Amino acid sequence: MSEAAAVEVKNLVKDFKGPFRGKKVRAVKDVSLTIAPGEVYGLIGPNGSGKSTTMKAVLGLVAPTSGTCAIFGKNSTKVDSRSEVGFLPENPYFYKHLTAAETVRFYGRLCGMRGRVLKDRIEEMLELVGLQDARDRRLKGFSKGMLQRIGLAQALVQDPRLVVLDEPTAGVDPTGSREIRDLILTLKNRGITVFLCSHLLEQVQEICDRVGIIHQGVLVNEGRLGDLISLEDKTELILQNASPDLMEQIRTLIEVTHGTDLVSEGRARTTLETLFLKETQAKPSGESKVVKVRKSRKRVSK
Repeated sequence: MSEAAAVEVKNLVKDFKGPFRGKKVRAVKDVSLTIAPGEVYGLIGPNGSGKSTTMKAVLGLVAPTSGTCAIFGKNSTKVDSRSEVGFLPENPYFYKHLTAAETVRFYGRLCGMRGRVLKDRIEEMLELVGLQDARDRRLKGFSKGMLQRIGLAQALVQDPRLVVLDEPTAGVDPTGSREIRDLILTLKNRGITVFLCSHLLEQVQEICDRVGIIHQGVLVNEGRLGDLISLEDKTELILQNASPDLMEQIRTLIEVTHGTDLVSEGRARTTLETLFLKETQAKPSGESKVVKVRKSRKRVSK
């Protein structure tokens, strides 16, 4: 028998009461998606698009108007479906008078953990999220990034097979955002399935295997990340330390090749976030000259 999908949503519809009597607002419209075990899946969309409602339906926090949601083959409306799930909401609430270790212990006890097992798990989680040096600090002194990391620790304390994250880097600076994304990749390497909701496209592009795009409650596109962002009629080459002679040969070859045009030429660009992290964490030793060439089958008008 094949392994059950980590998450399976079939024809999900969710209506909420509107501002006027008898008027309903449809937040999610016939959404279907499947997340395989061990996969990082990103559901992206603008604010109010229905992504958080879809996530809450998967978690059993809201009941579908119609359709079904299942976690590892168990209906999400049943309590036992959540036994192997860790959840980090967009704006988690913590008891700020507790320390990091006390917070993880509190959530571990809520999950039924006790004794040596819980004690060892606390240390493992604090080390995983990089907060072992802050284990005895009270949360009221934590930054937003540190609070998100302690949120991940509590979501992971019971060793779940599925972790659901709603805007995990919201309000976090680029350094903290990078640390959280590295943690998500660590979870993937451990075989943990991650269901991520975000409106930060660059974040999703860096860590997700598959992506769903939701807009006005409708899943408008869905598939493997590489397939979604590739351009069928263009090929990109990145050459390091390309000599002027080599570049001239490439230009000449392009000119005599029917149906192919040089669309752009110049130095490859990094992202502003990468540049920020380089400048604030470690000075770069110097970059080699890089030339980017794109090939297009569609001729560009002169």
